[in-house]
Amino acid sequence: MLPTLYISHGSPMTAVMESPARHFLQTLGGLVPRPKAILVASAHWDTESPTVTSPARNTTIHDFYGFPPALYALRYNAPGAPELAREAANLLEQHGLNCRIDHERGLDHGAWVPLLLAYPEADIPVLQVSLQSHGGPRHHLAVGAALAPLRAAGVLIIGSGSFTHDLRRFRGGEALDAPETPDVTAFSAWMDAAICAGDIESLADYRGLAPYAAAEHPTEEHLLPLFVALGAAGKSMIPTRLHQSTEFGFLRMDTYAFVERVKAA
Repeated sequence: MLPTLYISHGSPMTAVMESPARHFLQTLGGLVPRPKAILVASAHWDTESPTVTSPARNTTIHDFYGFPPALYALRYNAPGAPELAREAANLLEQHGLNCRIDHERGLDHGAWVPLLLAYPEADIPVLQVSLQSHGGPRHHLAVGAALAPLRAAGVLIIGSGSFTHDLRRFRGGEALDAPETPDVTAFSAWMDAAICAGDIESLADYRGLAPYAAAEHPTEEHLLPLFVALGAAGKSMIPTRLHQSTEFGFLRMDTYAFVERVKAA
């Protein structure tokens, strides 16, 4: 059974800018068994109801502006997974989650930037499932739980967001290795402790329990993919933090893997 992952993908510049997070993502493909397909819940696709992508071959969406031309030249046109999309949609429907299939949409940078680094050959089929930011953490736990059976078929389920994400702080000129601010440290420590304890209930209520939660996530879309990964891993999951770093003093780039606990015979 493949693990599930929560990845902090950072700025689109992660694809080209030297950083500890970029170096880590370049090793990620060797840290988990090679999947037969990859399903990504990205912070950069939000719809009214769950939707899965189903093109025969993915296109690369450059869903950002004002970046260097080299970034717009990058392509990650991995194969699509139409049959898997139908299976994912059926699983969501079976769990009472009305699901649409989008036959045209490609991969946004929350999907293609980390995959470009982890699987640069772009030879593994990829599809995305959308977020519903109005639904909150528990809705996304349910989305992940509905999709969990795909893991047994060799599908790697990835939630792609950012462990902290208050981009209002970015003014330009900040050093990549600037010291981490105390509020980022406090929030991230609380989240890590809850994740490591498997305290799903507290995590689902992080908005009221975690220190500085509203400051680190003025909107929730970059943390909600964590709950898709947690839901798909199951209640008995074992978490491992694979990476921790901070960019510009306020952007935490943590990555977690969640594996299913093996039951004693």
